[in-house]
Amino acid sequence: MKKIKIAIMLLFSIVTFSQEKLEEVKVEKTKKGIQKSLKKTTNTQVVTSKELLKAACCNLAESFETNPSIDVNFSDALTGTKQIRMLGLTSPYLMITEENIPSVRGASQAYGLSFTPGTWIESIQITKGAGSVVNGYESITGQINTELLKPMNDIPFFLNAYGSNDSRYELNTHFNRKISDKWATSLLIHGNTRVSKNDMNHDHFLDNPLGKQFNINNRWQYSNPESGWVSFFNVRLMKDEKQTGEVDFNPNRDKFTTNYWGSEINTDRLDLASKVGYVFKNRPFQSIGFQNAFSNHNQQSYFGLNQYDIKQQSYYSNLIFNSIINNTMNKFTTGLNFTYDKYDEFVNLVDVSRIDNSVGAFFEYTYDDNDKFSYILGARLDYHNRLGAFFTPRLHMRYNPWDKAVMRFSAGRGKRAANIYAENQQLFGSSRNFSVLDTNGKIYDLDPEIAWNYGVSFSQNFMFFGKSADIGFDFYRTDFQNQAIVDVMQSPQEVLFYNLRGKSYANSLQLEFNIEIVKHFNLRTAYKYYDIATDYLSGSFQRPLQAKHRFLGNIEYATHISDEGQQWRLDATVNWLGQQQLPTTASNPAIDRLPEFSSSFATLNMQVTLQQSSTFEMYFGGENIGNYRQDNPILGAHNPFGATFDSSIVYGPVFGQMYYAGLRFKIK
Repeated sequence: MKKIKIAIMLLFSIVTFSQEKLEEVKVEKTKKGIQKSLKKTTNTQVVTSKELLKAACCNLAESFETNPSIDVNFSDALTGTKQIRMLGLTSPYLMITEENIPSVRGASQAYGLSFTPGTWIESIQITKGAGSVVNGYESITGQINTELLKPMNDIPFFLNAYGSNDSRYELNTHFNRKISDKWATSLLIHGNTRVSKNDMNHDHFLDNPLGKQFNINNRWQYSNPESGWVSFFNVRLMKDEKQTGEVDFNPNRDKFTTNYWGSEINTDRLDLASKVGYVFKNRPFQSIGFQNAFSNHNQQSYFGLNQYDIKQQSYYSNLIFNSIINNTMNKFTTGLNFTYDKYDEFVNLVDVSRIDNSVGAFFEYTYDDNDKFSYILGARLDYHNRLGAFFTPRLHMRYNPWDKAVMRFSAGRGKRAANIYAENQQLFGSSRNFSVLDTNGKIYDLDPEIAWNYGVSFSQNFMFFGKSADIGFDFYRTDFQNQAIVDVMQSPQEVLFYNLRGKSYANSLQLEFNIEIVKHFNLRTAYKYYDIATDYLSGSFQRPLQAKHRFLGNIEYATHISDEGQQWRLDATVNWLGQQQLPTTASNPAIDRLPEFSSSFATLNMQVTLQQSSTFEMYFGGENIGNYRQDNPILGAHNPFGATFDSSIVYGPVFGQMYYAGLRFKIK
């Protein structure tokens, strides 16, 4: 009995000592800005809202400055529009979707990425290689899907104000309200303007366009987990106006004259979208969804004496059914979709209008052992009024050979109708003559583009001196069976469009190394090598305005969040681009002649953010801090209506240094 009492007293003393001496232990895990899964079958990375805050990210086109998988380039020396590329090929070869509904396509290819404000974005999924057959047949090099803020999860109020020394000003306000347990709505309002004229290189042309944009989006979400129903409804209106050209150009006085060279690009857009889904009560692995979207895109524009107007009315519908075969290791997705596009298009008053429509059926089977191996085998059959009937196969495979490592393989076919004028609008800002050499095709007298894409990738996570790190590489090849060639290698006075007459391919190799150097201090590096060649009429050349070698380095540092919610964050990104093949200018006079290749250059972007509390933060930063500027970005600027004028040969920054500041305010 005495021994029992002693044991009880000893146990009591141990418990009392533990309560007095042990302090609270917090386990902290820093969420990465770019998330990669070792178990996902496709080579997909998720860009989170944390990553988007590392730069100003005024719109979707500017959301990839710190991303190693996407290349960001300027399309011309006039509009300041940023163009993205994946695997060395431009955005028309990507499937760009918004919440898995096709968004930037057709008439919106040139400027559509600038129509989605950065503050509206919740996350971005980037998939390399042939995409899923569920989303269509057009994807060749990959897919970029943007998820917008969800009304059910959003905060009641958000404000973002931004200003820069190139006189660009933006204001974003979000209002969110939960009407009931099942209904919520958001009103997203965006406005931007640039009011001052900038000519930093003194060529008498604006470095950035004057302009303004108003963008409003009303979103509704219904969610009822008990019944299994969920739905989204979207109504969006946008008006975008740009004016560029010579500094002294006045559109009221000089439009369609040779007084001064100028350009206006005015776009109105309406988008309506709905998504309705149902999860079967007794079968949570089985669901059905129905997507519908309508858009009206109207662009009225001119570039000097070139006039280009395009109006596109589109309807998209997709019915999707998901279920399993015997068990959850064997899943499938099947469905039907329909696409309708009406183009009213005029090139210098020449009517090239058309109507495209297609109907297709798809089936995608997924095997996943939840451990080491999975694959997705997809196929679809489509009938298009211009492309005919065709079959689209896709394959993705994943294998985990050992701990924290993954190997992937993908292969697939893509087919698309090239919108040669909408996708190459930068060429209107030149004196080039446009000529289509073929006559028997059904899209601008051309045949559809067809390509196969193959790719392999490997990634390994590991600990390096006690710090988390990862390495990876991927290699992809795109082989074109046919391509709508945009030939600027024949003559500086013309651009030729014709079907591929020989070979065209794109090889892309990417090497990555990322490490947490010390706590909250991360380094991201990537090297990319591109071998992209096409047979033109005058011979085989590397793809113009595409660097063969690129390097990206990014560092991020964040202090510990204080009890008051204060935190400092620093982000810096270096981009180095090697030499680029330039379009031929050999027959121009010496003053308007460029070398065969551009010079290599590097840019440095940096941003510092001070989070004062969980509701308020300020940020300031700079782009191209080294102040690199391309020499002579506008050929023939001294005689813009002459035979050598060309503003489309841009391989680097035009404006030079740009500094900005902004603030964010939240009510939670």
